[in-house]
Amino acid sequence: MRYLDPVKTKQRMQSRLKTNKALQGTFLIATLFGLFVLAVLIIRVLTEGLSWINMDFLTGKLSTNADRAGIMGAILGTAWLMLIVIPVTTFLGIGTAIYLELYAKEGTVQSFIATNIANLAGVPSIVYGLLGLTVFVRAMDFGNVILAGGLTLSLLVLPIVIVAAQEALRAVPGHLSEASYGMGATKWQTIKKVILPAALPGILTGSILALSRAIGETAPLTALGIPALLIPLPGSMFDTFTALPMQIYYWTLDSSLVEEYAYLASATIIVLLVLLFLLNSIAVYIRHRFQHRY
Repeated sequence: MRYLDPVKTKQRMQSRLKTNKALQGTFLIATLFGLFVLAVLIIRVLTEGLSWINMDFLTGKLSTNADRAGIMGAILGTAWLMLIVIPVTTFLGIGTAIYLELYAKEGTVQSFIATNIANLAGVPSIVYGLLGLTVFVRAMDFGNVILAGGLTLSLLVLPIVIVAAQEALRAVPGHLSEASYGMGATKWQTIKKVILPAALPGILTGSILALSRAIGETAPLTALGIPALLIPLPGSMFDTFTALPMQIYYWTLDSSLVEEYAYLASATIIVLLVLLFLLNSIAVYIRHRFQHRY
């Protein structure tokens, strides 16, 4: 202690405390500003669109008359998209994660693949839209139908699902698989009966959050040329369609000409937010339901 100067030490402590309080205040202001902006957006959407939501709006078809327009076609189009995105991303994403984490040998190739998959999760969504336009719409000649849109959105969220599944598999305690091997189980039996059930909460949570992103994406569908016109209700994956984000986008553009379209866009935003809230609630429930097992 005789080598320390009490005066300088006190000054440094006071300076650090002041810096800590300044940073704490800065972070608090940033948090409050973000919450304020979010509250303003939500309040505006609710005040403009809540009165427009009724059964006629939810079950009606698109119309050039704002008072008669409905979003059933957009809801069905979104549902059809998810019927394609869910199985494609689930099987390919989880399967890829299992191979990379439990089968592939550690080395340059495995590290290269894992690094590129992680990088793909940050690629702008419009790039995937252009890829889908080139491959699915033109090269495979699907046209701008539900199948092309679903496969494009699957490519968009697939890296996210893979990374989430990898993290969930890594989080499984090693003693569980060692105990399984010690009892004579094969590698696949251990993966199926021990590792996957233990990693299931993390895998499903990451998958549902990725699907939530897919539901709200507009840029890839815009690149595919998805219309928001008076089209029939989709009945199969080979039909033309529109989706909730696309309908919001086009009604927002049309609001510059007809004011009522802004209210329709706000009402559609509320419906989309409710769907996203339900998906996120399911993710929270799954994690809470299964995380105490292991």
